[in-house]
Amino acid sequence: MTSPALKALLLDLDDTLLGNPMKTFIPAYFRALTEFVTEIQPPERLIEQLLIATRMMDGGDGVGPSNGEIFAEAFFAGLGVPREELEPVFERFYAEAFPKLRPLTARRPAAPKIVEWAGQRGLQVAIATNPVFPRTAIEQRMEWAAVGVDRFEYAHVTSYENSHATKARPAYYREILDVLGRGPEECLMVGDNWNWDIVNAAEIGMPGYWIADPSSPPPSAGSLPVGQGSLDDFFDAARSGALEESLAVRTSQRLAG
Repeated sequence: MTSPALKALLLDLDDTLLGNPMKTFIPAYFRALTEFVTEIQPPERLIEQLLIATRMMDGGDGVGPSNGEIFAEAFFAGLGVPREELEPVFERFYAEAFPKLRPLTARRPAAPKIVEWAGQRGLQVAIATNPVFPRTAIEQRMEWAAVGVDRFEYAHVTSYENSHATKARPAYYREILDVLGRGPEECLMVGDNWNWDIVNAAEIGMPGYWIADPSSPPPSAGSLPVGQGSLDDFFDAARSGALEESLAVRTSQRLAG
């Protein structure tokens, strides 16, 4: 049975549900994008403005403009190109060129099993990926991971259109809680990035499971996850009841003060 306290499962996407090292993917993404718009913008200038606009999104506080609005204001103004001129080009990029990045990623067989397990137990499932990409780029990567929106029902999928903070801030998780209508103790965040997925979730009282080598020491004290291991390890813990026990222990410790 599922722990009575657990009502929602938040799942990171890249290098959690989907094998996708950002150190490989992001440079390839930049190359593909600059090649696609090379006749409109010099590659160096385009990448510079992409980085600037992405950093601006990290400043979102969860209640102001959406990440997409922040990005657009910084990006298009910095390039000096009308938004209505470039947006259709980006739409074609995500339809035609972005799908070609799929071979850089790898499916993890446990991913769809976990989403199915959660749904069978009545948990709300949220794809909690860093919302610095448009919805189409996120839905495509979900499909690559075999957890597409056409296959499973989700309570929430974060993207830069519907998010007002990034994982760089705990406000990102507060916004998800508002959408789900849950308290932090009713949720579990599962992800591979120590600071984004574990520390910042713990900052608002949400427990986490760290997708990392079981022998890897936590990078910092405090914010200890309820478990640590591969995605397969997480699935084993979930279906065996070990995850429930760990969450129950964490709840008891919290109530004991």
